[in-house]
Amino acid sequence: MSQSLNIQEIAIAIAAKQHNPTILTPDFLKYSGIVPSDWELAQPPIFTDSAAQVVFQNSINITAQVNRIIFTEVIATKEATDVEIPALARKYLETLAQVDYLGVSINFRGHVFFEQPNNTARNYILATLLNPGPWHEFGTAPMQAAMRFGYTLEGAQLSLDINEGGLQLPDNTVRPIVLFTASFNHAIVQEEQSQRLAVISQIISNWRTDLEAYTELVDTKFLNSPYQINLAPNQSIIPTARIF
Repeated sequence: MSQSLNIQEIAIAIAAKQHNPTILTPDFLKYSGIVPSDWELAQPPIFTDSAAQVVFQNSINITAQVNRIIFTEVIATKEATDVEIPALARKYLETLAQVDYLGVSINFRGHVFFEQPNNTARNYILATLLNPGPWHEFGTAPMQAAMRFGYTLEGAQLSLDINEGGLQLPDNTVRPIVLFTASFNHAIVQEEQSQRLAVISQIISNWRTDLEAYTELVDTKFLNSPYQINLAPNQSIIPTARIF
């Protein structure tokens, strides 16, 4: 199979101890210089006692919780040099350096398109990644599959989730896809808070190393391996739920 991964999204999640989510407001983000002052909101901010969320029109989403801060950005049409949340995340750390930060994970979400006639999205998971067996036949509809692979890398643990899904296009048609979601969890062993802060900031700065590992794993090990997809007769179309 000659396919390539379409990377859609990056998320940087920073674990923290007793982080105060109420500090996350558009005014705070702009006055502190974390985001430019001319960024416009895509929707009203969400505030609760345990979480806050600010979403901008450029598809950058910042969520604060008691135990973590998450920066998310849609990067489908961007070059790596144009990705903005690594710099935002580092600025957030510098601005709130007194917070007890515990660790960081860098996450990517991408997909691969498949044509409908032979429903190869399902066949890729069921006939290529899973051995056929009686566990395929249960219930009243074709089985839905999800898989998780774990890898040990230098300085990180990588979890790769593979799911079957459907991408709703602007004309309301749904195209089968296989989702590849990667999470790079970086262990922080430094005891001093200032040292942990520096290490986390450096990991975020090196986010492209994780991106390259994600792309290499999916493109060379899963999509362009010598193993062939076994096509089966047409099956029912996968659920038409909106994925992105």
